[in-house]
Amino acid sequence: MTSAATTRTDLSAAVEGRAARKVVPRSAHAEWRPPKQRANPVTILEKQAKTRVPDLVPIRYARMSTGPFPFYRGAPAIMAADLAVGPRTDLIVQLCGDAHLSNFGLFASPERELVFDLNDFDETLPGPFEWDVKRLAASIAVATRANGGSDAEANTAVLAGVRGYREAMHRLAGLDSITVWYERTNAQAVEDLMSTVRFRKGAAKIIQDARARTSAQALHKLTEPGADGGRRIREKVPFVTETTEAEKGAIDVAYGDYRRTIAEERRPLLDRYRLVDTARKVVGVGSVGTRCYILLLADLHTGDPLFLQAKQAEASILAPYLKPSRFRHQGHRVVAGQRLMQATSDILLGWATGLENRNYYVRQLRDMKGSVVLEEMPAPVLAAYAELCGATLARAHARSGDRVAIAAYLGNGDVFDKAMAEFAHAYADQTIADRLIMLEAIDSGRIEAAPEAY
Repeated sequence: MTSAATTRTDLSAAVEGRAARKVVPRSAHAEWRPPKQRANPVTILEKQAKTRVPDLVPIRYARMSTGPFPFYRGAPAIMAADLAVGPRTDLIVQLCGDAHLSNFGLFASPERELVFDLNDFDETLPGPFEWDVKRLAASIAVATRANGGSDAEANTAVLAGVRGYREAMHRLAGLDSITVWYERTNAQAVEDLMSTVRFRKGAAKIIQDARARTSAQALHKLTEPGADGGRRIREKVPFVTETTEAEKGAIDVAYGDYRRTIAEERRPLLDRYRLVDTARKVVGVGSVGTRCYILLLADLHTGDPLFLQAKQAEASILAPYLKPSRFRHQGHRVVAGQRLMQATSDILLGWATGLENRNYYVRQLRDMKGSVVLEEMPAPVLAAYAELCGATLARAHARSGDRVAIAAYLGNGDVFDKAMAEFAHAYADQTIADRLIMLEAIDSGRIEAAPEAY
């Protein structure tokens, strides 16, 4: 009886997926032409800057100016506006919102196993699955070109990434839901993939470095002896700066707020640490200017360190174009999206409200985190990595969306793949043009970039 009911549900989902092709043909995703009323990309960046720390915004512009891929990383709000005017399906998943190549990486599972997954959810929100795929596909084209790859090599890499997504979605569509939920990619799979394209040493080093990135290792890199004989976070202006008294007071209050949001059985673990020091830190490319704090905690018995990061969570860049989030607290939105999309999440992930009623999410700063250096990847390696990222994105989407309907929409052929590749090339051209507009705005004095990208 259960089997028959499941079969009927799968059949109806497949029918729905194929029917969606008539509303939004797969080939329709290929087109990208900027609309006549398209907003100036600098205007969008300036709007974001209004809610950020003014002194840090020039660092953001400097980092974005260094090349097409850094610009692309820092400009998800520009692309969100562009995606909103294009075709969209009604096949809804929990979106990452910023699924570019650099937002995948390694980190430790609660069982201390290295896993590979999406690792940035600042923009997460439910929306049409193809928005994440387009963000990923365009990033592949931009990154391959930026590394000196030809258009043909970029096309091969994009097709590999989208094929990885499509084939993984088809495989997942044939599995039961709990099996899909338990799916994960471990570090060995990453190393095995890289070895097929003669990059084993590079993959092995990434994994080795990730295993070494712990709070104990960070203690020596991020701290120095304090006046009381203990450790304090080392300043490195403007990237790491001492918190003000007002910030310290707000962090103390927020820390108690955060404690209530982590799983109940993990609160006693947090209670075995005391808060020692805090500092404000500059992070990322697109995130530069948002408030971010690092918290140094010490074990009450051994004194061993634990670093947490509290990062400001603003409304998703997708929010103006999709249904409103059901979460009033933006940190809660980020945490809920992360827990839904990741195969396994940080055990200390939570959220809090801080100074001036700003929303934050909190996670471990260093928990065996590692990522590839895209600039060092030759085109064949980048293509293999893109395929892995595509499959990983499909697994993340399958946890929240109708994987059977999406698989049926994608089909078994390469129609969708080729459409995404065409879009990716066109949007890579758009990214280059938008970056030039930003550089002109810097040269004219409209916006200020720091002397160095740091």
